Amino acid sequence: MKVSAAQPFQIVYSLYQHEYLGYLFESFVIHLDNLGKLTFQHQNISSHNAMEFSSGLDEKDFSLIKLMDEIQQNAVIRKFSTKLMKPDEFFLKVYDKEKGNLPLQKQIEAFLERKRSEILSQLYGKEVYEMGKDGEPAWKKLDVQDEKATILFHFRKNEDNTHYFPTMKFKKEKVDFQYKGAFLICDYPAWMVLDGKLITFEKNVDGKKIRPFLNKKFIVIPKKMEDTYYSKFVAPLIESFDVYAKGFEIETHSARPRPILKLSAFQAATTMSFLNGDDQQDLSDEKLIFELNYDYEGFVFKADKIGEVNVKLMKDENDYTFHRINREIGLEKKILKKLAHSGLQLRHAKAIMSKSVAFEWIKNNQDLIDSEEIEILQSESTGKKYFIGKPKIEIRITESIDWFDIEATIEFGEYRISFSQLKKYILSKQPEITLPNGEIAVIPESWITEYSDLFALSEKPESDNQDKIRKHHIALLEELSKGNLAKLNISDKLKKLRDFSKIDDISLPSSFVGTLRPYQKAGYNWLNFLNEYRFGGCLADDMGLGKTVQALSLLMSEKDRGKKGASLLVLPTSLIYNWEKEAQKFTPNLKVFCYTGTNRNKSIEYFANYDLIITSYGIVRLDAEIMEDFRFNYVILDESQAIKNPSSFISKAVRMLHGNNRLILTGTPLENSTLDLWSQMDFINPGLLGTRSYFRNEFLVPIEKKGDEKKTQRLYSMIKPFIMRREKSQVATELPEKVENVYYSTMTPEQEEVYEEVKSAYRNEILGHIEKGTLKANQFMLLQGLTKLRQIANNPILTDPDYQYGSGKMDDVCEMIENAIQQKHKILIFSQFVKHLQLFKDYLKNKNIDFAYLDGSTRDRIGQVERFQNEPDLKLFL
Repeated sequence: MKVSAAQPFQIVYSLYQHEYLGYLFESFVIHLDNLGKLTFQHQNISSHNAMEFSSGLDEKDFSLIKLMDEIQQNAVIRKFSTKLMKPDEFFLKVYDKEKGNLPLQKQIEAFLERKRSEILSQLYGKEVYEMGKDGEPAWKKLDVQDEKATILFHFRKNEDNTHYFPTMKFKKEKVDFQYKGAFLICDYPAWMVLDGKLITFEKNVDGKKIRPFLNKKFIVIPKKMEDTYYSKFVAPLIESFDVYAKGFEIETHSARPRPILKLSAFQAATTMSFLNGDDQQDLSDEKLIFELNYDYEGFVFKADKIGEVNVKLMKDENDYTFHRINREIGLEKKILKKLAHSGLQLRHAKAIMSKSVAFEWIKNNQDLIDSEEIEILQSESTGKKYFIGKPKIEIRITESIDWFDIEATIEFGEYRISFSQLKKYILSKQPEITLPNGEIAVIPESWITEYSDLFALSEKPESDNQDKIRKHHIALLEELSKGNLAKLNISDKLKKLRDFSKIDDISLPSSFVGTLRPYQKAGYNWLNFLNEYRFGGCLADDMGLGKTVQALSLLMSEKDRGKKGASLLVLPTSLIYNWEKEAQKFTPNLKVFCYTGTNRNKSIEYFANYDLIITSYGIVRLDAEIMEDFRFNYVILDESQAIKNPSSFISKAVRMLHGNNRLILTGTPLENSTLDLWSQMDFINPGLLGTRSYFRNEFLVPIEKKGDEKKTQRLYSMIKPFIMRREKSQVATELPEKVENVYYSTMTPEQEEVYEEVKSAYRNEILGHIEKGTLKANQFMLLQGLTKLRQIANNPILTDPDYQYGSGKMDDVCEMIENAIQQKHKILIFSQFVKHLQLFKDYLKNKNIDFAYLDGSTRDRIGQVERFQNEPDLKLFL
């Protein structure tokens, strides 16, 4: 019968038992009579029509209605059936006694248990009834009790068996619930219907522990089952609930937990359930496992077995004792948090890490281990007895005449090892040291990281058994000192290498002709400072800032100080004339000899008669074996990027040369790869950046492949004292004023038409390769297209000899040339395309304008330069 929302009504919740699904609830609205009592006029209410009765519902009612909708049989069928089925068909198929689907039955029951628990927790203060067999929703009222009942479990151990039964108290009074028609409608937590009351229990009692006793006084456990029953059933029961025992003991303990870290070996083939994700990577290395346990006066529990109470069963002949240990969960969590903060991230009470990292953690957290009284136990599975104490290292570095002496104190407990021994272990990648007592000391990971450069770059000279390191490693040593990793004792004078502004000012040689700009003077002072300590250097100023004159002033000062011996200057052939001219201009007292030409005299004894020998990279490559027999004062490389490839013939050739000092000049110390830098730095200061393989592993790969900023900073710090680089923008105030104008030319219409035609052709070709996936194999075509477009932008005749129209750029440049000549300016015209220069060459000849000319095929290079510099009427140089 339909209930009108306009008339008085009451919402009620009715409990009924489904043939297959067990106890369920359904929601109803019931019409009220004039006295406000329930009538037989009722109707089902669901989420579909609940709003119609919203005047008599609260928020909790709407929630309950929705939950009850979800457990009705049709809703269950929709949720668990893959196809549309009628109720009879579904239940007969799933719940058939012989062919039923047991896994699905368990899945459905687990779902219904969750929903029942949610519903029951919200029924307080609501009208709840048992449903009559005729479907009457308000057949028998159930009072939902606010107060919870308690259960006490009894065990009586006899000679032959053990009796087990529960007793129940409600409102502090013992309640007899057995044989009283009581029934359970939910197991977890248990909800019981007893004498018209709906009751739940404290401590979330599992209904399965009560159900057997609804119609039974006690359960008998045979003696032969005692061991299994006591350990698997009684012990967990004692952990969670109140238990009264007769015939065995229950002892309660309270103590402070003592943390224990158990150290054991990890086998790569072992599958550990606590590992997932990234933890499963790189298990081939030897690793160790930390496992955290808590010791409560002899009772040990894994840290991940969390519970306020744990029970340990002990048996002495026929006597059983249950030890009930109250755990300090708050304190355990506090310790766990401290371990996590220290870097020991435990998952399921375990952490896996490489052996070196594990012992690094122990070393770094000794204060925590001591303050929390953490015991570290070693499992026999490690196969070794490890040194667990805190290792110590103290490095002292003292400046001597040509080297830094290294002294070290390295201790593992009472045992001491030498710097040389530790270096041997680390460089051979052996992280374990066997101590005299048989214990294994693991070298801390931080030592390997922090001192790796010191170990790799230190040496033991043949004449001395003392560990030493070259003075050009000053930057590395100062970094160790700043990080409190070593005590450094060096002179104040050497410290100035880190700050160019504090380098002593050195007077220019009296025979030097001319003056140096302030930044050039600073470079001269720096070169003299390097000379004093016999350090090699790299003068890397921008092109045009006067590297040549700074180097010449240094060589002149060497001669004025009475330093004997010729210096060697190696440079590209095209620069020989310029150096000769600069030497004549600024240092005319230097005796200069050009060791060049196919008919050169190869008797190197002749070098001793000169101050400066100028030669080319090509000559050195040919004559290296001859020249290595002469010891030069300075070996200077100009445009030193020529040796950027350490495997090239020229790079190997210049390394054969002997000199007291080495200097390189370049505007681009680093062009393509950090290996360029290593090659040049290793020439001026051999060993500064270690061996080539060491440099590759420590710097090249981390910097170029991984973008490691720390490695980049470390590399910069190591080379900084030996590179002086000034850009034009830095010294702009010291340079003569420069006026720079950029002119933009517009292509002629005919030129633009050719340009667009070629551009479209290449674009179509590129799109075709992209579509076919062949662009990578045809990358040269891209370069070819760009080059051709650049040539057309200059003048289409460069790509098409039959082109007969003009060029916007050609017209503009020709006009600018004529204007500049009229104003008596000297003009240099550069082009990357020789054909382009030829066009201007033809134009100037037609105009009867004289010019000097130089390209790669020009033989009389010096003559062309001298003509342009010395003939006042010659205004143009192509």
